[in-house]
Amino acid sequence: MHPHTPAFCSIVPPHLLEHLARSSDPAIAAAARRTLVADAAARTFRVLPLPGAAPTLAPGDAGKPHRTVHDCARGTDLPGPKVRGEGEEAVADATVNRAYAGLGATFDLFMNAFGHDSIDGSGLPLIASVHYDENYGNAFWNGEQMVFGDGDDEIFLDFTLPVDVIGHELTHGFTQYTANLEYFSQSGALNESVSDVFGSLVKQYARGQSAQDADWLIGEGLFHPNVQGAALRSMKAPGTAYDDDVLGKDPQPGHMDDYVRTGRDNGGVHINSGIPNHAFYLAATELGGNAWDRAGRIWYDVMTGGTLTPETRFSEFAAATVAAARARFGDGEEIQAVLKAWAAVGVPTD
Repeated sequence: MHPHTPAFCSIVPPHLLEHLARSSDPAIAAAARRTLVADAAARTFRVLPLPGAAPTLAPGDAGKPHRTVHDCARGTDLPGPKVRGEGEEAVADATVNRAYAGLGATFDLFMNAFGHDSIDGSGLPLIASVHYDENYGNAFWNGEQMVFGDGDDEIFLDFTLPVDVIGHELTHGFTQYTANLEYFSQSGALNESVSDVFGSLVKQYARGQSAQDADWLIGEGLFHPNVQGAALRSMKAPGTAYDDDVLGKDPQPGHMDDYVRTGRDNGGVHINSGIPNHAFYLAATELGGNAWDRAGRIWYDVMTGGTLTPETRFSEFAAATVAAARARFGDGEEIQAVLKAWAAVGVPTD
């Protein structure tokens, strides 16, 4: 595996916040500008894990979550005072309880579906801070912990509401500790896509949903009811998640013919992630059943197999999924579903 390189990874892309910052509504524009400033400050914060600095677990603690939730009380000092620890009773603050439950739901998927103990495979404690800053319209992973804003109640609601947002951000930690995909261009779009894939699987696992039953939306329930949009992204139909006078239109492509070349958003990591997202959706629904059993297992094997480089491109990742499908399932319907999915989005696998 490669040295772990933490990166600031947020659920709401900067291009969307920049669009909101130009809104004619002063409240919406001010909240978006404040969020962009807070993100810029948080992006400079880097946590560099010490080599071999795995948590020391007591006998019998392996395979169990170790969660801590902190309250920033609308400030920006991290992590903030602790308000709920592992095994403690629910508190009066629903946001704290949702964060605690979301950390647990993510742990459960990785542990129960893949045998992966926390996001690093070695029982890493899961830390979250809620009520970050004022009117903060984002959630992020900073290399060490999760951070959630309360939203502005104009565009965004509380960021602990969608469990897949929690799963998405924690999966950036999983990527950090496994394939360590560089957060730029195609490798960055893959980094984002892997977070969407496992974030969606967290939601599906928690709800007991099959691939056919799942909505394949990322961040459903995050928008204020006045917003014309279902979610931040759609894996089923990239580019259709929202179309709103204030937000603008979802820019995600679902095919390489529409790949967006841009210098913004680290080379369009939140935009072009729609292409591998759609490939996973196609493979998972083609195979049917629980998406984590076969399609999810293939993606997991790729991320943990040690064959990716930090600069992995779409075609290299696609080829790795084909190899992983063959290695685990042989030359059956799994490899055919993977080949068909990547062909459908215009990504070569050889």
